[in-house]
Amino acid sequence: MGLDITVMIADWSWLGGVPPRERLSRLREAWYADETGLWDHDAQVPEGDWAWPRGRHSATFAVYEFRGTLGSFKPHFWAGERWESVRDHADPLVRTPLDILLLGLVREGLDDTSEHAAPGFFGADPTAARGVLLAHPPDGVRELAARWDRARHRLGGLRGAFDEHAAAPGGWVGDFDEFAGLLTDWGHVLSEGARRGWGIVGLSE
Repeated sequence: MGLDITVMIADWSWLGGVPPRERLSRLREAWYADETGLWDHDAQVPEGDWAWPRGRHSATFAVYEFRGTLGSFKPHFWAGERWESVRDHADPLVRTPLDILLLGLVREGLDDTSEHAAPGFFGADPTAARGVLLAHPPDGVRELAARWDRARHRLGGLRGAFDEHAAAPGGWVGDFDEFAGLLTDWGHVLSEGARRGWGIVGLSE
């Protein structure tokens, strides 16, 4: 579980306008582009904020810096695991939207068969999606953002159940505030993507 994750939103007219099998290379080429890319970005991006490329890609994609994760996928994985421990004790009004939200982003589910990348996003060839941890077109982003919007006002009601059934002092996402903070960051990403009508992609570098 030494994966990193880079989560970005992308203008769908720019990314979705090329054949699916070419989308990942378009993202990576823009990311690594000399002078205008983000791989060697000389500005420190504050946690909880966006990094935007420069030059010709300045309005085509942005990368979100999650708080307290150092770019690691581990906190996201463990958020899914903590949810597994607490979900049976959650009010159905928050359980249903969070189930769908986390299954669409990071949670494997009980059968470990969850798909975090929308079918066909990168075409039928699995090699065309190597290194992709999640991917959703604008419709999927809007759906996940709506699930977050339904859950976020009730999130605080999970604190007691989390403390009793999912807390792991010293572990990844081991307390409720870390769990809620990570979900809130995902909410920022989804809400911004939905507002712009953009897609979302999570890459392992």
